[in-house]
Amino acid sequence: MDRYEDTVELWYPDNSGFTKTDIHFFTGTPDLLSYFFPANSSETQICRLFVTDKTIASLSVMKPFIDYLKALNDKKNILLVLEPGESSKTIESVLAIVRTAVEHNFTRQTQFVGIGGGVVCDMTGFAASMFKRGVQASFVPTTLLADVDAAIGGKTGCDFETYKNMIGAFYPAQSVTIWPDFIQTLPEKEFISGLAEAIKTAFLFSPDICTLFATQKDKIMNRDTQILSRIIKECAKAKASIVHTDFKEKAERAYLNYGHTFGHALESIAGLGTITHGEGVAWGMGRALDLSVRTGACTKEFANKNKQLLASYGYDMNPMPAVLAGSSSLSAIQEKLLAAMKKDKKNISTAAVRVTLQKDYCNTFMQEVSDNDILAVLK
Repeated sequence: MDRYEDTVELWYPDNSGFTKTDIHFFTGTPDLLSYFFPANSSETQICRLFVTDKTIASLSVMKPFIDYLKALNDKKNILLVLEPGESSKTIESVLAIVRTAVEHNFTRQTQFVGIGGGVVCDMTGFAASMFKRGVQASFVPTTLLADVDAAIGGKTGCDFETYKNMIGAFYPAQSVTIWPDFIQTLPEKEFISGLAEAIKTAFLFSPDICTLFATQKDKIMNRDTQILSRIIKECAKAKASIVHTDFKEKAERAYLNYGHTFGHALESIAGLGTITHGEGVAWGMGRALDLSVRTGACTKEFANKNKQLLASYGYDMNPMPAVLAGSSSLSAIQEKLLAAMKKDKKNISTAAVRVTLQKDYCNTFMQEVSDNDILAVLK
């Protein structure tokens, strides 16, 4: 077993129906075989449904674990391998997880274990919330995005038609086990996607990590393990803190959606999976910064500094994103984005779009804004 380093406890409110999530940090090469099947352990009666996707299942670090499951060939530890990517984040995939549990006669003592990125963790948690009205869920995130955001805090679900995460539930995992070295296996595009969520968390909670992103870009882009481990742990602690305060996203937890109202709209209009979630969020933060300037919330200097940081990591900061350029007229694209934003889950009325804005680092708020203000920052 690689070296255990630390555990962060995420405690939930007394009236939430949940107790806590243990977020475990390990160093070194991921070793799922030793983690789930330790030598000299006593036989356990728990049944586990392991859920991953074809991309993760093909990784060399997964081979000993998968080979062991195949050789074990028992009825208590089942592996389900799904298609990868956003296009598979559907209710049909969620039901495939449930169907597998039904076919193997699993009980409420079953544990669903998601091994993968945000898509796998979200769907596994959602399936766990539904199967026999709720069984334990655990996650082993394998992407930076899942490490810093998606696997932590209990948001589960799937996309519906062209809309992001329209179906789901608040259903936290019992444990989240993080090996930062999984990040070394990511394609560059997925790594960059996860960085956007980490930068978002830094804007919201940690000027020190913002400085790290500004001054240590080369090391970060070269996936320096020590720096990435620090970023992941700080982001995980920040999210655990705010989820403890506002589990059901009635107030401050909505700040974590910074950039997401614009970003989800872009993902939907471009076609789910056309751009990564992080690319959408980064572009959305650029639009939120311009909207913060327009509404008088922050200075132009603050907005430009943060947009320049995002641009330095390769994110599109153009008001009209390149992925939509030429797909239709400017006004038509604006109206499509606005219409998608009006279906956002965070809206509290049908009359206006509710967005997350910033006055400064660690100074964030929610505000309903007019259609005209949104259209103004999309051109």
